[in-house]
Amino acid sequence: MAMEAMVGTLTENVFTALMNQAQFALDFKGQFQQMKTRLDLMKAFLADTENLKSQSKNETVRQALATLREVIFEADNVLTDCLIRDEYYQDGSCYGLSLKDPFFLHQKGKKLKDLNSRMEQIEKTLGSYLTARERVHSEDTYQVRRFMSQDFNPTETIGLEEDMKKIKGWILDTNEVLQQVAVVGMGGLGKTTIAQKIFHDTEVLGRFDKMIWVTISRAFSEENVVRSMLERLGKNVSGLGSSQLLGELQQSLADKSCLIVMDDVWHINVEWWTNLCSVFPRQGGKKSCIIVTTRNEGVANDMGVESSRIHKPNTLNDDDSWSLFSKFAFSSCKGHCPDTHFEKVGKEITKKCGGLPLAIKTIGALLAAKINSPSEWRQISKSLLTTEGKNRSVMDSLQFSYDDLPIRLKQCLLCFSVYPEDFEIKSEKLIHWWIGEGLVQGKGSKSASEIGHEYLSELIKRCLVEVIQQRSYDGQVYTCKMHDMVRELIIANAKDEEFCDFDSQGSQTPKPGSRWLGFIKELHKNASSKDVFKLRALVVLKSSNNVNFKCFGMLRSLRVLDFSNIKLEEIGMDDLFDWISSLKRLASLNLSGVQSLEMVPSSIQKLRNLQLLILSGCDKLTRLHPSITTLKKLIVLDTGFCPLEYVPRGVGKFSHLQELTGFKVLNQSKRQCCQLLELKELTQLRLLRISISDETEILESEMDVLAELKNLKVLAIDAENCKIKKKEIMDKLDGLAPPTGLQELYLKNYCRETLPKWVNAGQLSELQFLSIENGDLNNLTPEIENCESKWNLEGLCLKFLTRLEVDWKDLVTDMPYLCFLEVGHCYKLKDFPCSVKTPGIWRKKQGSEIDAHATNSNIKEVLCPDSSLAKLHATNF
Repeated sequence: MAMEAMVGTLTENVFTALMNQAQFALDFKGQFQQMKTRLDLMKAFLADTENLKSQSKNETVRQALATLREVIFEADNVLTDCLIRDEYYQDGSCYGLSLKDPFFLHQKGKKLKDLNSRMEQIEKTLGSYLTARERVHSEDTYQVRRFMSQDFNPTETIGLEEDMKKIKGWILDTNEVLQQVAVVGMGGLGKTTIAQKIFHDTEVLGRFDKMIWVTISRAFSEENVVRSMLERLGKNVSGLGSSQLLGELQQSLADKSCLIVMDDVWHINVEWWTNLCSVFPRQGGKKSCIIVTTRNEGVANDMGVESSRIHKPNTLNDDDSWSLFSKFAFSSCKGHCPDTHFEKVGKEITKKCGGLPLAIKTIGALLAAKINSPSEWRQISKSLLTTEGKNRSVMDSLQFSYDDLPIRLKQCLLCFSVYPEDFEIKSEKLIHWWIGEGLVQGKGSKSASEIGHEYLSELIKRCLVEVIQQRSYDGQVYTCKMHDMVRELIIANAKDEEFCDFDSQGSQTPKPGSRWLGFIKELHKNASSKDVFKLRALVVLKSSNNVNFKCFGMLRSLRVLDFSNIKLEEIGMDDLFDWISSLKRLASLNLSGVQSLEMVPSSIQKLRNLQLLILSGCDKLTRLHPSITTLKKLIVLDTGFCPLEYVPRGVGKFSHLQELTGFKVLNQSKRQCCQLLELKELTQLRLLRISISDETEILESEMDVLAELKNLKVLAIDAENCKIKKKEIMDKLDGLAPPTGLQELYLKNYCRETLPKWVNAGQLSELQFLSIENGDLNNLTPEIENCESKWNLEGLCLKFLTRLEVDWKDLVTDMPYLCFLEVGHCYKLKDFPCSVKTPGIWRKKQGSEIDAHATNSNIKEVLCPDSSLAKLHATNF
């Protein structure tokens, strides 16, 4: 069950506290030892998930599990409070909080005894139904592989070729000025996949000037649909009123042919739809097309689609069902069935999936992990015997996939429940949530963020999460979403686990017991959010310019707060931070893009449990109060794209820091700023993004700083503001060598004709990806002697290097393992297999030496999140 993840995390924390002999642990050692023992036993009980499910109808067991859930979260709060108090104690000050405060000791001691007593009662209750046993598969041994870009291809289909051929013929062979086409069918049938294939088709791209994809949710706003269309056209709509939107859209589409996909339409206002259709150009020979996907044929009729242009896809036939199933179930064998036994059982299973692609993919992805267990295949096949109806086929396959997830992945997946239908989720924000709540932790040489990306990759591989945008080089996911049928399942399980509650329309409604809240601007109209005192995660998803944070009251259990991209213009920052600083247990704070934030005040030091502080894109943020250096638990500090004067001295105290973005290297005269030398103390650093300017000064004693960061994997250096002292600073930069284990390097605005001497195959032998953007380079060979090593690079990005002269044959000779190339505005490159003047992408085909296949990323202006190539590496600086 999902609560086992919290038990595991809590057990680890208790054990760590006892091992480290923290002062509070000495005072409560006996109680903490009891808690750890009982938590270990609870974890063993919860591991027996099948027996728990068989007893789920027993009210006694149900109540015991509900009580256990409360005890677990209360225990986490107590432990967190003790850890925070220990931080104050080690600091020797802070707001009169003393570890030896008699009231604190009495209060926490009493609470610990109460929790242990309650756990003992739960143990007795569950013990009469279950026998605790060791887990067969240890969580520690669970491994996931890196998600590669070739694992996801939105244009790849099986069994839908005739559907696409038919619709494509309608679109290309018509004289209508505005043609409307609908794809109608039940959920999981492949309607969106068909529309995606057409949207990316080369012939279709060549027919239209503009391409717009809009996903419509069940409770969509007509105004937001038009805003979304304008944003896809690259328009800034922040200052436009609702009455201006249609006029702006009409102007944007004037003299343009356009293809619009309206995906997943549930209902429509006919008058509004008629007005929207009227904005498309009717003269000048321009022809436009609207493709609608919907489950309801009546909706297509209301939207004016002729019956002759409504296509109803059939379910997959047996052969296509088997081909699709094999692609996922036998992925380790490149889609080929290893023996006849698996083929027999596999075909039985696919038949029970009713030809529905979503059911086939999810059950196939589930069975891929059981390729060595014929008995489990047979068991799943037997379980599907009772399935009745095609919708049931999909839901059963999804439930099987959910039940099969490892515990930590299960609770990570449940977090998706708070996002609205069809919401595009930024993976970085999602992973920060997981880290802040303790669902993801660093392990060994891998940081918490890396583990988080691996967890997300596994959910994608299991077909429970869909990729929207990813990095072409290695498949790292930027944005994702969830199929609405998967969301229905996740909502049901999240409600059962009492993490959040929803109304009949699938919209979240805060209740006193809610643990998570995805805030939208309409929320406060329907329910009071002051009563959600157990809330652990508050994420603003869709909001008006200002959020009344006071309506939430004192959220003393809160671990995750995401107020990113809210203007908050009418809210005083001092008041906001007074409220935020009251959230003592907060672990993750995201204020990225908050336009009115000018300074992080001293009250930030009250957040001693803070692990992630994200401030990127705050256009007015110029100062961090020096007290920020008291936040010794920070693992991520991001001030990228902020006009920050400097990062305060004392960053070296962040002994756990794994990611640092926005660090400015300044001169020694700025006594309050952190100098480069101090970074040597950040021994856990995995990712570092720094900027240099005319104010930069690098001393001889600092030349080996980066080399000392042995765990550093990603380094980004931006010299955009280096103008006057360019030669002097570039000379210094040439000696600032990173560790030899560096895996990714990003150089931006590097103003020399040759690369730094340390950028060579011999010194950076483990480098996998190199990106160089904007600069004066004329070759890729540094000025060093006797360097004959070949690069181990797998990915290369070259942009806006107008003087760079490289021959493709020479490049692949020096980089024999190169499999991905992104290039643009590099006019002197010779014989490259893709466009070098405009953004182009080349990928080596598997099994070939060098493949001349290339794709231009901007053949047409494709305004859809699934096809964006221009932003693949934008987030790396």
